[in-house]
Amino acid sequence: MPDENRYGVKVERMDGPGWRVLIVDPSGQAVSERACAHEAEARTYASTVRQHIYWLSEGKFCQYYRLPEPAES
Repeated sequence: MPDENRYGVKVERMDGPGWRVLIVDPSGQAVSERACAHEAEARTYASTVRQHIYWLSEGKFCQYYRLPEPAES
């Protein structure tokens, strides 16, 4: 089991039609955004991201989603 992955995911309804899924880094900043046509698509994608957060180390997660690695604290 990898060390705790501190990334998170949020699902938001956009103004107007559509939804978006945000991947947030350990500091709470959005580092990735994906637009979705409807709520079911957004929740399905967010569920996949949550599984990856659980399964992958932060480094592997960043590589998989092509995110910048967080600054060392």
